[in-house]
Amino acid sequence: MAEESEMSAVVTFEGGSADNPKSLSDAMVARPKSPRGRDILVRIHAISVNPVDTKIRASANATSPSSSPLILGWDAVGEVVETGPDASFFSVGDRVWYAGDVTRQGSYAAYELVDERIVGHAPATLDDAHAAAMPLTGITAWEALFDKLRVDRTPASNDGGDDRQSLLVVGAAGGVGSMVIQLAHALTSLRIIALASREESRRWALDMGADDVVDYRDDDVAAKIQDIAPNGIDWAFSAYSKGNIGLFNAVMRPFGEIVAIDDEKNLDWYSLKDKALSWHWEFMFARPKHHADDMIRQHDILEKIAELVDSGAMRSTMTMNLSPVDAGTLRKAHGMVEGGHMVGKVTLSRDDRVR
Repeated sequence: MAEESEMSAVVTFEGGSADNPKSLSDAMVARPKSPRGRDILVRIHAISVNPVDTKIRASANATSPSSSPLILGWDAVGEVVETGPDASFFSVGDRVWYAGDVTRQGSYAAYELVDERIVGHAPATLDDAHAAAMPLTGITAWEALFDKLRVDRTPASNDGGDDRQSLLVVGAAGGVGSMVIQLAHALTSLRIIALASREESRRWALDMGADDVVDYRDDDVAAKIQDIAPNGIDWAFSAYSKGNIGLFNAVMRPFGEIVAIDDEKNLDWYSLKDKALSWHWEFMFARPKHHADDMIRQHDILEKIAELVDSGAMRSTMTMNLSPVDAGTLRKAHGMVEGGHMVGKVTLSRDDRVR
């Protein structure tokens, strides 16, 4: 294909608040060159905003602002326009979705180069905006449940019995929590106990497939969880670990396991020893960042999630779609995510005038 020299993008020159024009600004930047190796070139149709976007924006070049623009964004749906010589999974014209690689330029742009091993075919039953909400959170949830916790993928019995093993979901209404609940509901027999406070969040968690919802603001939250799971929680997913170590110690069974995705550093992990609890970190960028031998697993995960969506077993977590993809709209989306009260995901859609 004939190469164009520039493309539109939203770039970051320096960190700080999203209100800072240089933290997110419109620009024309060099368009990616033809893909090499297993890379594919994707024309981006829709993206979503994740907490990682806001964290990197806030800290980008904090001590020494750079003249080289950084393109954020790690969720995208688009069309393959060119493939590298070693790429074999996709053809020009294929509609794909992916979460990308945090070490490379991101999806706040008209085009992006991405390794095909972390890309999947987008679900046929979802439009671009709804599909864009799911790749990063879907991979994170899958890796947390099945790679880190190694939860058994046993189909749900649907008998409503109380003797099932249990999963506690902290941050149930967020992007990843929503996907954890859906995957656990679709692929396991676990009793899913979600923590949520606002009525909107409670309804959302139940709609995603949670069996029980407990208000984490209650003084007796541990007792309520113990009433539901008197033998103790087997597994826990945590998007918000600060202040919850005591809760885990109270409600987990001995030898229970916890997987966390947040960046809280000052946690009393030593206190988990009394019950021999295991703590896992999940970071979905680890495979592409470190060129793991099994990087292709993210391709497989995205393919499986697409199958679940197209079969009706899972649904999009998009709750708001904004347009166009420009600096002003992205500042608004970043503010929503940083507010800490998002239910589901916010996505952004491009128009057809991609340059």
